[in-house]
Amino acid sequence: MKIENVQQLEERMSRPTEADVAAMRQLQGDVLVLGVGGKMGPTLAQLIRRSAIAAGKSTRVIGVSRFSDKAIPAALDSHGIETIECDLLDRDDLARLPDAENVIFMAARKFGTTGAEHLSWAINTQLPTLVAERFRHSRIVCFSSGNVYPLLPATQGGATEETSVGPQGEYAQSVLGRERIFEHASHRWGTKIAILRLNYAIDLRYGVLVDIARNVFERKPVDLRMPLVNVIWQGDANSVCMRSIAHCASAPFILNLTGPETLSTRWIAEQFAKRFGHEAIFTGEESRSALLNNAAKCHRLFGYPTVTPDEMMDWIAEWIAAGGALSNKPTHFQTQDGKF
Repeated sequence: MKIENVQQLEERMSRPTEADVAAMRQLQGDVLVLGVGGKMGPTLAQLIRRSAIAAGKSTRVIGVSRFSDKAIPAALDSHGIETIECDLLDRDDLARLPDAENVIFMAARKFGTTGAEHLSWAINTQLPTLVAERFRHSRIVCFSSGNVYPLLPATQGGATEETSVGPQGEYAQSVLGRERIFEHASHRWGTKIAILRLNYAIDLRYGVLVDIARNVFERKPVDLRMPLVNVIWQGDANSVCMRSIAHCASAPFILNLTGPETLSTRWIAEQFAKRFGHEAIFTGEESRSALLNNAAKCHRLFGYPTVTPDEMMDWIAEWIAAGGALSNKPTHFQTQDGKF
């Protein structure tokens, strides 16, 4: 399979599986996606809508965002997804949002944290406080990050949900703050919540694999300081998110969300070098520790991802070589000091 344009890419990432449709048949109520204008939001909303259609249900899917990209609302509308422009930090705007039995919380801030820590804390902790209170009677799926875990030796196989958190840097600390706010809501009001610790979702326009592939393609050095990574196709991450609604609980249901493989940064670069037909260049010293998630629980509950790392690398190499659109939002996955 070759993905030749953005339309084909988004169709592939929002294509429901039989498990998605089965989950939608059991889901009661509408779905409100807060922060739908981000990198994952549009295809997640499309997946939910397409699953509802396939299940023969009239589920409303409502996407909420500031929509800095003004093309997104029209694109979502064309798929039957309702859109609402909203500043979620504005209490009046938040109060005007419709009630929904199911809420997916995607609003977050990572890059640019250093130098504007106050804004990251506001978005990552103050905003969850407002949302948790406003939607305390809903089921809430909250996106978090594997950054809440400490760097671990590769021999440990990655952090599990039982691993003690150890966020490094203010971004990761504020993400843990987001989790704690929703955890508090769960204990205070009995709100049923699922927390997804994601790293790293892969699109053809952004993500760890794209960062490495671009450097190899442009003959720039690949930084080896983060020697190992986990990745998952964004379509598979979307599927797990939607199916996690059924697992919302009080106390919160916590799930690591990533692929089963532990991939070497050096190996990834060398695989792209083969695809592009030239050598990879490296810089930095490989650390003995890395940010890694063990997602065995996720795979036990939801099955293995449908797209493999080899397939992702094939698609990304073809996409970049053909001059496909890129988000130009590097992940900075190689960061070891927690400063983003």
